[in-house]
Amino acid sequence: MKSKIWIYLLLICIPISCQKEENKFVYVDGKDIYSPQGELLHLKGVNLGNWLLPEGYMFKLRNCNSPRKIDQAIRELIGNSATTAFWDAFLENHITEADIKWLSEAGANIIRLPFDYRLLTNDDFLGRDIHGYQYFDKAVKWCEQYNMYVLFDMHGAPGGQTGDNIDNSDGYPWLMVDEGMKQKVTEIWQEIAERYADNTTVIGYNLLNEPIPHYFEADSLKHNLEPLYKRITMAIREVDQNHIVFLGGAVWETDFSVFSEPFDDKLVYTFHKYWMPPEQKEIQEYIDFREKYNVPILMGESGENEDAWVKDFRELLDKNEIHWTFWPYKKMDNTRGPMNFNKPEGYDAFVRYAEGDRSTFSKIRDLKDSIGGTAPKQIVNVLNRYVENSRFENCFPNKGYCDALGFADFY
Repeated sequence: MKSKIWIYLLLICIPISCQKEENKFVYVDGKDIYSPQGELLHLKGVNLGNWLLPEGYMFKLRNCNSPRKIDQAIRELIGNSATTAFWDAFLENHITEADIKWLSEAGANIIRLPFDYRLLTNDDFLGRDIHGYQYFDKAVKWCEQYNMYVLFDMHGAPGGQTGDNIDNSDGYPWLMVDEGMKQKVTEIWQEIAERYADNTTVIGYNLLNEPIPHYFEADSLKHNLEPLYKRITMAIREVDQNHIVFLGGAVWETDFSVFSEPFDDKLVYTFHKYWMPPEQKEIQEYIDFREKYNVPILMGESGENEDAWVKDFRELLDKNEIHWTFWPYKKMDNTRGPMNFNKPEGYDAFVRYAEGDRSTFSKIRDLKDSIGGTAPKQIVNVLNRYVENSRFENCFPNKGYCDALGFADFY
């Protein structure tokens, strides 16, 4: 009799233990996202913009605004070896463990990690072949240590999904029409998924950032987007059946009309919203989509605004139980983000050169002369100070912006 009881108890325990093991990843259930322990999650965090895809405006540049353009200007001023040394220092210091620790203590539970696909291939990025998984691995390790999640965001895709500076492309969203690029982006995402398939700190994969903007006759390209998402997701599922796939709408990630019924049971849909009244009507279409298809939604980017606006919009998102990651985390000499650092003395000389007319070699020489010769050693020192100033220990929080996000008041 006792042996029968033990067998009965064993049969009861086996399904329970299997169920616990199955839920070791963050998972989707209807409109909600749950932790591996079954706790309802409200994702709130920031984007680590500018780190793994430098953006001109965060370098105080306007026309010299993509990674390859910034890199070219620096190489003209200080040469190849010094430029490579600068980028190595930038990648090593701009985001460190201390940044992630601070964000965790402030109350964030997720970081969205924008990256250029070139980091993970042999394609030229910042002037050479960079082995970018080392930076992915660091971010994941730090987030694991401080109980945060990582969302990989392909900000710059092969061929370009946006066709503007933010995807470091050739000025057109060629990805939407180029079969070779579609295959390449699919292979890269499958490689990423295979590498992190068993990692529970990674929450998922944001396949494309802000695809198909309005000025490229978006209506003629939009029909390509969901089929591409399906193709990439199918490739991911061949190696990873657990992580969530995040799908952004068209037209700067605002247009959900491109989506039909969900094609996978682990999807989250993302939208971006900037510079509009922080009112219910501005987000209602995404809530309606959530209700119609019973899926979670994430506000992947917003910010770049005054503290009062950020507070109103963040509270609106919270009221409607919408997950969010504001843009960006850290900027130079700018209060429109949680973290700030000082512009180094002499930096304006670099800006004047990078923004000047450098269309011919003669104009490059004349431009250098017009700003006092711009001695390479001086520019090297300025850029070194930029890197040093951006290190966490030399940064300072923007209290008003942090308060607007509801971050803990310990700064």
